[in-house]
Parts: sequence; C-alpha cells; structure tokens
Amino acid sequence: MDFTESQIERYSRQIILKEIGGEGQKRLLDGRVVIIGAGGLGSPAAYYLAAAGVGTIGIVDNDTVDLSNLQRQILHFTQDAGHVKTESAREKLTALNPDCNIILHTTRITAANALDIIGNYDAVINGCDNFPTRYLINDACVISKTPLFEGAVIGFSGQVMTIIPGKTACYRCLYEEPPPPGLIPSCQEAGVLGTIPGVIGLIQATEAVKWFLGKGKLLTNRVLLYSALEMEFTELPLTRNEKCPVCGNQPSIHELREDTYTMNHTCERRRGAD
Repeated sequence: MDFTESQIERYSRQIILKEIGGEGQKRLLDGRVVIIGAGGLGSPAAYYLAAAGVGTIGIVDNDTVDLSNLQRQILHFTQDAGHVKTESAREKLTALNPDCNIILHTTRITAANALDIIGNYDAVINGCDNFPTRYLINDACVISKTPLFEGAVIGFSGQVMTIIPGKTACYRCLYEEPPPPGLIPSCQEAGVLGTIPGVIGLIQATEAVKWFLGKGKLLTNRVLLYSALEMEFTELPLTRNEKCPVCGNQPSIHELREDTYTMNHTCERRRGAD
C-alpha cells in the first residue's frame, strides 16, 4: 500500500517510531475493531483508534445521547442530546479522520447476533456496563477466537485486561459467574468520575494498537486495577482456569443461548449508563 501525502503527514509521529514504521501503520489501516458501546469507555477508545488510523471501526449501541452522558462520553456534544449514539459517534470520528470506515450497528447485542457482528472484525473492545453483557461478549470472543480488550469502571476506580482466546485466561477465569442481580451497583447507580473511563478506555485502545502491531507485552494473564483516589495502578496475576466453562480443557459453553444471559440489557439501553 502506498500512503498518500496527507496520510504520511497525518501519521508521521507514529511512522517515525521504530516499532511502527510504514509497515506497522499499514497494519493499523487494515485493522478492523468493533467497540461495544459508544459510552464512557467506547468514546475515548474509538476516538484514539480513529486518530491512530485503524481503518475500520464498528460501533454497537442502541441508545440515544442524554445530558447525563456528557460528563464522560466525549464522542457526544450538547447538541447531540436525543440523537442516536452510533450516528453521533460516526459524525465525530469521520470529522477527526476521514480515512476511517465507521460501521454502525444500531442494535442491542444479544446471544442471537453477537457472533455475526464480532465475526466481521479482528478484535473487540468491550465498553458495556452490566455483567450479563460482559459475560456474553467474553463467551462470544472465546468461541470465535477473537481478541478482547476488556475494561470496567465505577466511582474513582477501573480495571482492564486483555484476552487472547486459546492462549490466555478469559473473564470467566477471573469471575466464573455473574454476581447476583443488584449486588454490585452500576455506574448509573453508584456514579463515576468522568475522567476514569478516559484512563481505562485509552488503555484498552493502546492494547488493541499493540496487538495489531505485534509489539510490546500485552496485558494478558493479569488484571490492571486503577485507583484515582490513591493514584495507583495495581497488577494482579491471573491464570487460565483449566476448568473454565468456556475456555477450559473441557468447556461446557459451546454456543450462545439467550437464557444464559438473563438481564441481557446492555449499558446503552439504560439512560445515563456507562
């Protein structure tokens, strides 16, 4: 692939890095990432992936923009209130970088459509805000062998991990089953400092870029915890569970069934969530 003059100028600060160069930039331009949720985590991840030149970015979200989103969901502006989030996201990302092909999935991700959506992409960034959907995305990525960059935030803290199916621990290796409904509050219920999703979403995006480039040490088999109040990052080791129901040696989960993911309403459906 020959770069245009504008592309050379746009990506010059990356191309001059020895870890990237022209070949690495081409990998990014050929890359395809789907982001689940155009909210607090998905917004910064999408914005910086587009800026970096990832060629195709899918956005899955079925919600509309609410004023309560704007404290952290940087893809959306005040005038977007009431508009569909996916369309608002495409407008900002295309304005930032016309090189990027932004594909909209204005729908709720479910057991019925998850594999079809994910199957069109090289990697997934999960920005949802509820446990049933988190487990659904994990299982779909393991079954389809699609790398997953997982993040979560609440209050003044967040956590992030990278999952490479077939090689590393998955989310169920960390927590085998979702907690009982109502045990752990959502961001809508407990609140979140607006900058926290930015920190975690950018780590997710950075991990995705590193994976495309094949450079550096990925955040696999470990969980990175972030506390803004203490301004500390803590790393916890994680080992693949040989008895994991989805990625273990004898998995019991071979397909996605809707009844497995009860309460499967994504963060995008809850006004002001994520």
